Amino acid sequence: MKVTLSALDTSEAFFKPLVVLELARDVKEETRKWLEKKINDKKKNGGAQLLIRPLIEKCEEQTLESQNLYLVGASTIRLLLGAESVGLVKECNDSTMRAFTYETRQNFKGFSNGNDDFLTVAECQFIIKHELENLRARDEKMIPGYPQAKLYPGKSILRRLLTSGLVTQIFPLHDNEALKKLESTWYNRFKLKYQPLDNIRMYFGETITLYFGFLEYFTFALIPMALIGLPYYVFDWEDYDKYVIFASFNLIWSTVILEVWKRGCALMTYRWGTLLMKRQFEEPRPGFHGVLGINPITGREEPLYSSFKRQLRIYLISLPFVCLCLYFSLYVMMIYFDLETWAQEVHRESDFPELTNILLFVPSIIYAIVIEIMNRLYRFAAEFLTSWENHRLESAYQNHLVLKVLVFNFLNCFASLFYIAFVMRDMKLLRQSLATLLITSQILNQIVETLLPYWLQRKCGLRVKKKVQGLKADVDVTLYEQVMLEREKGTYLGTFDDYLELFLQFGYVSLFSCVYPLAAAFAVLNNFTEINSDALKMCKVFKRPFAEPSASIGVWQLAFETMSVIAVVTNCALIGMSPQLNAVFPDSKTDLILMVVAVEHALLALKFVLAFVIPDKPQEIQIKLAKLEFESLEALKQQAGIDARNVDTSSSFQGTPKQNAAESAVASGSGATSTSRTRGPWKMR
Repeated sequence: MKVTLSALDTSEAFFKPLVVLELARDVKEETRKWLEKKINDKKKNGGAQLLIRPLIEKCEEQTLESQNLYLVGASTIRLLLGAESVGLVKECNDSTMRAFTYETRQNFKGFSNGNDDFLTVAECQFIIKHELENLRARDEKMIPGYPQAKLYPGKSILRRLLTSGLVTQIFPLHDNEALKKLESTWYNRFKLKYQPLDNIRMYFGETITLYFGFLEYFTFALIPMALIGLPYYVFDWEDYDKYVIFASFNLIWSTVILEVWKRGCALMTYRWGTLLMKRQFEEPRPGFHGVLGINPITGREEPLYSSFKRQLRIYLISLPFVCLCLYFSLYVMMIYFDLETWAQEVHRESDFPELTNILLFVPSIIYAIVIEIMNRLYRFAAEFLTSWENHRLESAYQNHLVLKVLVFNFLNCFASLFYIAFVMRDMKLLRQSLATLLITSQILNQIVETLLPYWLQRKCGLRVKKKVQGLKADVDVTLYEQVMLEREKGTYLGTFDDYLELFLQFGYVSLFSCVYPLAAAFAVLNNFTEINSDALKMCKVFKRPFAEPSASIGVWQLAFETMSVIAVVTNCALIGMSPQLNAVFPDSKTDLILMVVAVEHALLALKFVLAFVIPDKPQEIQIKLAKLEFESLEALKQQAGIDARNVDTSSSFQGTPKQNAAESAVASGSGATSTSRTRGPWKMR
């Protein structure tokens, strides 16, 4: 018998606050009471059956801002039932990974009736967020007190409150004790060691942990490239043979590390359970709008928007705008080359060339700063355009945003290097520009992403402590101070910018490796500090983000693989331009071009062969996944057989009432036996 929420008592007098919900200051009282009732009410009445209370019951005048803050939590039973509804996968007592169900909870490793640590805090907060987002309107036509905020059956109430500005933010609370333990093993001691990825995952969830896992893996994978590149720089090797060896190693390296990462990622996500989680049907994103209609797939009433209108917006507005931005980026690049020419002329005509040597790096430094500013401004424009295109699903929105940002960032960061390499053919300037762009961008990212937000957050913390000192003695000062401090912190916007930074770094290292072999060494040094600064950023600077299940790094895997293919073409072309190779073919440039193209095709073929030979998932994971699929099919077959026998028995038997009763008892007993025999996939043989 399936356990339902309405049949269980999920209320508790005192509960551990997990999530903070902040309303706008001028929200009407009837709206507050209605929202509290919806969150607290039982599922059968259309509620979320969660626990909610104000941060402070009776506020003084100086703490009016805290009147709109509510703490949300849930009972242990409610969280366990929520874990089943979101499809969390946990480890069973037989060491297999299976979807958690409340009925079979005793079969899962680490579960006991008095154990509150079976679900991690990150999983509990994810469950609460899921339940709040799935709090849907039934008969309500509008939000009480706000006739302009329309509702319709099936609409997410929380999303409507957010888009209407009635709810300003919702964020999970830090667990200070668990956070201190994590900090002590993660970044407090600056030394060369592996990150505690399992502990990070328990606190922040899989998506953020995969980023830190990839950052660590990529950093260690760069070490061989750095060690091999150092002799090229120290001894100033310019021989063609040595560059061919280094470039060939780089191309094989870029393929192998990405394929090996996919295997390591599969191992981690299987252990965490996210590799087995079924993707749920995507709901319309919060910003999606249109004419109210019936979705032909789900049958629900929701906004509908013409795909033809969306395509018109993309091709008539967004695409020309992106092209205009690309043209502007190229125009700025030409200004940079004018500055380079001016700096070189000043250096040649100077009577003190030792002093003007510094001037040669000024144009590249200015250009690197301009590139960072343009990238960030374009990011805001790309987000606005992608939102205006009105994509229905969050995945479609993210895909279009990533495409826009990657195209612009690639051209903005690498166009000048391609121009220097293949138009100007100035290898000395290429080496200088590459070094300046790489180092300057790394320094700026450290300042903008971590140091500046940390300084601002410290100032905010001082203001909050002054407010806390004026509270009454009967107020839980510790909790109040924590909520108010985290409320003022900035919101972490996801791993997009972090992956983008690594993507551009991968481009600097791989595209022109044979010209500047020292790039990998600078990347390694930056990434070791990046691991610690990003950890500080997650723990101290920003609000705690909601955990999000994830089985891979998503579209960024494809982005890195595409960059590695472009690197093959770039390095082969650079080697083909070398004086040593041109001396081998002094009379026939056609033979030179044909040879370079042949080598480039051979290396590309080798990359694809390596990608094919190295499986994405280790064999042990493939076997475990195949076993689970087989057991699921067997369970479906047995259940289908039981249903068929029950239907045949009830429809074909025609006898006396006494015979009917006897036959019904036999059928009922046989059905119960079959059910007990097949209940739970771990009981099957």
